[in-house]
Amino acid sequence: MRDKAAIPGVALALVQDGKVVYEGGLGVREMGKPDKVDAHTRFIIASNTKALTTLLLAKLVDEGKLTWDTPVTSLYPAFKLGDADTTRQVLVKHLVCACTGMPRQDLEWFFDFEKQTPKSEMEILGTIQPTTKFGETFQYSNTMAAAAGYVAGYVLNPKKELGAAYDDAIQSRVLGPLGMSETTFDYAAALRGNHGTAHEYDVDGKMALAVMDLNRAAISIRPAGEAWSSVHDMAKYVSMELAKGKLPSGKTYVSEDALLARRKPQVGIGEFSTYGMGLEVDSEWGVPFVHHGGDLVGFHSDMFWIPEANVGGVILTNGPGWMIRRAFIRKTLEVLYDGEPQADDDAASHVANFKAQIAAERPRLTIPPDPTVVAGLAKRYTNPALGALVVTTEGSSCTLRFGGWQSPVATRKNDDGSMSIVTVAPGADGIALVVGTLGGKRTLVVRDMQHEYVFTEAS
Repeated sequence: MRDKAAIPGVALALVQDGKVVYEGGLGVREMGKPDKVDAHTRFIIASNTKALTTLLLAKLVDEGKLTWDTPVTSLYPAFKLGDADTTRQVLVKHLVCACTGMPRQDLEWFFDFEKQTPKSEMEILGTIQPTTKFGETFQYSNTMAAAAGYVAGYVLNPKKELGAAYDDAIQSRVLGPLGMSETTFDYAAALRGNHGTAHEYDVDGKMALAVMDLNRAAISIRPAGEAWSSVHDMAKYVSMELAKGKLPSGKTYVSEDALLARRKPQVGIGEFSTYGMGLEVDSEWGVPFVHHGGDLVGFHSDMFWIPEANVGGVILTNGPGWMIRRAFIRKTLEVLYDGEPQADDDAASHVANFKAQIAAERPRLTIPPDPTVVAGLAKRYTNPALGALVVTTEGSSCTLRFGGWQSPVATRKNDDGSMSIVTVAPGADGIALVVGTLGGKRTLVVRDMQHEYVFTEAS
């Protein structure tokens, strides 16, 4: 599967009946270099961090410091969403249930991330309006999940800076007790040791080094997705989940009630899946398993456990592992239950389909960008929510700088006749900004799933 997807490195672990069956690695930490991936290689686990954060909340439930049904404003009075009625309804469990109607709006935390702090991320929530009613649909919100961690830290130490309070809380209540000494939220420290480097496909479908700097955007929302870990450490976490809150010594680490509450359905995702609190329960193949994926630039992963079989696993990658991680789960189930051998074909299909998409899109992109379009761009644009965007040119190339990261661009003629400039840096590719004018000023318009942001020429 790794070879088909051209992923430089994969680490994986399997646990059964409280014992590690296998932990190790395949491939290299960085393409073109000899260092091998092993069980102790750190990768960014991205949204798998959410389960660690909800485990922290479970510990606070056991300690009597909060309940899943405690109103968030009673714990953190400054908590505020863009809608006052929704703010009043939000309980602790709602911060991590993806069920409150709050949309992602991810562009607001990673476009100009150098200026963001945990406090400013909490303030951003005060500008976000729900787009559906409570429990109506699954809507993933990284900022809400980050708030869960910061509220937990605040409850334990209200005088500390929100990020520092969370860091202390997750260390003392989760990482320390579970013996996860290789797991860290210290980005710089992770880079100094045994770690994977980010890779993604480029616009021509070839594997390349990705825009690693963009992953620093997650630091300000770290309870939702910034932890670095190894499969050696994550196997300890999965083993605890399978043991229903007990440590290898037999000692109870967290109560079964508090632990399992995180798996109870809060909102449906599809025909076979429900989302709880930072965890998903999936029964597509007839055997329920709990899991969560993680995705940042150049890092894609998953962790899962099958309660009835007392088996679990972790897969961490430094490339587009989203194409093979579900096949890894499927393969494990096939081995356990003598299932039909579909995993290999599923992975191959994912890879082939994605490469076909890249091949179909590539002819629409003009690289180097159309000089006429580039000549018509302003040198600097601003947007109240996303910050500044700087355009620089050198020879025939054009680069956009967004806060702490940048990307060269292509141009693309859209089906409606408009022109877009499109980022093409591996891992930061595909962000399309439509070129236009408004009120006599040049504009660039970018859209996410539900929102439109207009960058206006700066005077």
